Amino acid sequence: MDEQTNFELEEKFLKADRLISENKISEAAHLLDEILHEAPDFGKAHNHLGWLHETKFKNYEKAVEHYRLAIKFSPEYPAAHYNYCYCLSTLRKYDELEKVLEGAIKVSGINYATIYNEYGLLREIQGNLDDAIHYFKLHIKNSFDSKTIETAAESIKRCERKKQLIG
Repeated sequence: MDEQTNFELEEKFLKADRLISENKISEAAHLLDEILHEAPDFGKAHNHLGWLHETKFKNYEKAVEHYRLAIKFSPEYPAAHYNYCYCLSTLRKYDELEKVLEGAIKVSGINYATIYNEYGLLREIQGNLDDAIHYFKLHIKNSFDSKTIETAAESIKRCERKKQLIG
């Protein structure tokens, strides 16, 4: 793909992103499909289509497919990792989530606090409350946002309470 074509695809992608923010979902989906028809390896477009399929169309199978392709073609695009993690958590696909988190933590520019929070939630749902607390503490250590720090502190309290109640 030449530089001009790449620039044009990026322009289309930005337009699709803007359409999503304007809640023009159908138009955005068509534009993203158009991008992928021209460049099937455009990972960011796969991520956005995955998000649309997950959150707007409730087609989780398609969402997972697009998130996988997003990570395959754009492994350094943090949003694809976050979105795929959230989707897998929703679908209770915890083994696959564990693998995605292992890869995500290595991505340059990834928000460690977000990934550690997802690890904490995963460990909590698996019943490993001590590990969950450990990850929520890592979330706090790596966060610079007071609101998310408080959320993680509440998660720790919740896990401690669960430990008391279920032993």
